[in-house]
Amino acid sequence: MNTIQLPHETAPVRRMFTCWPSAADLWEEDLEPAQAEFADFLSKLLVPAADGRELELVILTATEQAEASARAALGLQARIEPADFGDVWARDTGPVFLREDGCDIAVRFRFNGWGGKYELPGDDTVGAEMARIAGAEIRTVDLVAEGGALEFDGEGTLISTRQCLLNPNRNPDLTEAEVEARLKAALGVETILWVDEGLLADHTDGHIDNIVRFARPGVVICQAPADRDDPQGDVLNAIAAQLETMVDARGRTLEVHRIPSPGAVDLGDGELVPASHMNWVIGPRHVVVPTYGTPSETAALDALRPLFPDHEIVGSSARAILTGGGAFHCVTCHQPGE
Repeated sequence: MNTIQLPHETAPVRRMFTCWPSAADLWEEDLEPAQAEFADFLSKLLVPAADGRELELVILTATEQAEASARAALGLQARIEPADFGDVWARDTGPVFLREDGCDIAVRFRFNGWGGKYELPGDDTVGAEMARIAGAEIRTVDLVAEGGALEFDGEGTLISTRQCLLNPNRNPDLTEAEVEARLKAALGVETILWVDEGLLADHTDGHIDNIVRFARPGVVICQAPADRDDPQGDVLNAIAAQLETMVDARGRTLEVHRIPSPGAVDLGDGELVPASHMNWVIGPRHVVVPTYGTPSETAALDALRPLFPDHEIVGSSARAILTGGGAFHCVTCHQPGE
């Protein structure tokens, strides 16, 4: 019998991929600030565990300027590989890595530029390059999905949003039951839990990694409004209410914890942005949490500390990265350890 292993992200990770900010025409004046934020959060991510366990980092670069920037920042700590890609969102353009019968598998869903919004050359092929570097067998799935839409507990439960995977711009001809069947067959999960909608102004159509994350099996974290003026307040309360009714693959009613949201984040143009502290990424020692210089960030970091007793919680600025629409989990793609 085949045994699929898709552990929770607190489990040992062998390799982390990221795509270094490279496209000057996309990032404009935010290119170098975004590169500086990549350098900071990745440096924190790479800190070894107390027992010496380390993480291999692979940085993909698409231009000579980006390669020089990455080498100057992390050249002694990372493997840097030239690659063609459109933008940095490796969680979505890369595969979902898992292990089956002791072999590394790279599950590749169809990618259509987040519902046809941003179709950039290379974004539909860079996942194959990650699989090659990882030494993983590619397994393709006839379903439009992105890694940021999929949150796993490591024990058979997957959480996603209807707004994303059931969106007419993704899978218009599939029912909820058909989407569930394809996810279960591809990923070995047993139970799929659905949140209705994600953050306002999120061009991913409600990716789950911006709103709900597992701290461990049976325990989820979401956000609470930062204050009465939080533009995401109604959405955040609706998400928490839905989670409190959910039962996972092992029959547990989910234990729900809430941390303060960043609240309104102004990037200078007055537009609503999907800022979130939930888009963290986990390394051997640190859970690296995106921050935006908002009043609630200290309380958010403090609230996370007891929920990750085997890791240290550290913040890192993601304001420049957020101009592209996401943060740290969005720009990384991990390969589980053995």
